[in-house]
Amino acid sequence: MRTETVSDSAPGNIGRRRRRPDRLAALRRHRRPVFALAVVTLLAQMAVAMVTTAVEQTPTIDEPVYVGTATVYLKEHSLRYNPEHPPLGKLIIATGVVIADPHLGSELPAHQSRLGRKLLYETGNDPGHLMLWARLPMIVLTLLFGLVVCVFARDLTGRVGALAALALYAFSPDVIAHGSLATLDVPAAGFVLTSVWLTWRARRRPGVYLPLAGAALGAALATRMSTLPAVPVVLLLAVLSVLAARHTAPRRLARPLALGVACAAGMTLIAISVVWASYLVVDPRLRWTAPADMPEVHGLRALAADWLPLPREYQDGMLLQFGKEEVVVRAGFLYGRSYYGALWYYLPAALLVKTPLGMLALWAAGAVALCAIRRLRPAVPYVLLPTAVLLASAMTGDRDLGVRYAIFMPLFLAVAAAAMIAVRRRWAYAVTAVLVAFVGVSSLSTYPYYLPYANEAFGGPAKTHLWLHDSNVDWGQDLGRLADRLRQRYPHETVWLVYMGSGEPSSYGIHASDPLTVSPDKVRGLLVVSDSEAATAEGPLAALIESSRAVDEVGHSITIYRRP
Repeated sequence: MRTETVSDSAPGNIGRRRRRPDRLAALRRHRRPVFALAVVTLLAQMAVAMVTTAVEQTPTIDEPVYVGTATVYLKEHSLRYNPEHPPLGKLIIATGVVIADPHLGSELPAHQSRLGRKLLYETGNDPGHLMLWARLPMIVLTLLFGLVVCVFARDLTGRVGALAALALYAFSPDVIAHGSLATLDVPAAGFVLTSVWLTWRARRRPGVYLPLAGAALGAALATRMSTLPAVPVVLLLAVLSVLAARHTAPRRLARPLALGVACAAGMTLIAISVVWASYLVVDPRLRWTAPADMPEVHGLRALAADWLPLPREYQDGMLLQFGKEEVVVRAGFLYGRSYYGALWYYLPAALLVKTPLGMLALWAAGAVALCAIRRLRPAVPYVLLPTAVLLASAMTGDRDLGVRYAIFMPLFLAVAAAAMIAVRRRWAYAVTAVLVAFVGVSSLSTYPYYLPYANEAFGGPAKTHLWLHDSNVDWGQDLGRLADRLRQRYPHETVWLVYMGSGEPSSYGIHASDPLTVSPDKVRGLLVVSDSEAATAEGPLAALIESSRAVDEVGHSITIYRRP
């Protein structure tokens, strides 16, 4: 019996043999468009969430100060307001303010908080229009930092990991909440992340990326002084990147090490130049007079401020920050307990409430995978070390006012979470997909109330005020919503208001009296209290709340009580 062998080169088999490779090639050709479409979709939903938030929320406590200062930068070229924060973040806000072109008025008040209220409510400007234009540059910047998260994760794990990291960033309630405000927390964290990412890329081309990393580091320093602890970390990473780029044997480290130190010194000079430039853009002559109430700071803090090769305005701003920490005793609130001072574990405890459960799981799993997978271990100091140093520094502060002081966590740990994709197991892909979807559902379900978000384990955003206060829940953002609620459901009723925020109630049509200025027996009708005020209430206010009945809530941040 004769058997015949069929050659692969036979005409009937050529098409069969090539069909599968052709299909794979077609899939590969479409990877980039699909990836780009997914990135655009994630950022688009984030943009919708942030713009909606920016339109619906009234000014939070800090925003009028920054917007007022940005307006003075544009019209007066003066650095006298808000010296405790460097100018760059407010200059970014000014790019939107210049389009709104607000009227500043002739006589400027002495205090910066009074400046913001005057600009928004006393000089004929439309506060909603002005605040939207002030917030839009920060929204754009937050979206750009999302691209940094995506590219950083792609450098480590590829496109699938990049999409997982971007999804965590784009669905983060804290990033959406604070990225849609005209404040400085997200820009400062984003510039630090950008600097670290560029330093990581310098492992291949240090001459190209290290100068850019130095500029990004300078932008962080020129936005918030709380980024100063990141400076030695980034410079150390720069040295590591130079050593990695040189592929030097351990016995010949002296010369590459010297080169790395020289590159770090160059980065330092670039960062310092960026800080100086941010001040010179506002006032080329640097006309600065220290405030009359400048606190006296002694010891290492004063020495550190004096030795920094930065403008006198920056040094005095540091001293103002240190003085506030030494003098001001703030009321804190954590897990239902009111206290004075600061708790060292406040931020980790607050993050457990404010972070989606799926995100917490992916942060932890990604950090473990980053350390466990050999090819990813070089990235550990770039991703986890800055996070740990910044968190440790923030935990030593005295401001138990919100997780915004740890807003860098969702940025860096989103990149770390992408390491789960590198496990190369089917279950790892499935678990990552399920947890990312869980985060997305949790985030979308709180729309558009991102500021008071709490995860499901703590009862969701409606229960956040039972655990935390201030910018975690109620930062004065719902004054406009309160006006709508009173007009729709409680017309012609007597309203007593205890509001924590920078808004002007009468400008939104709220006509209310202060219940703390009259005897308790005269307080009848609706008692409206900001949840942050209720959390730390003492004396007369606590008594009024205890003798009232809660009948409604607004934006998960304001409670309406009825008093018989």
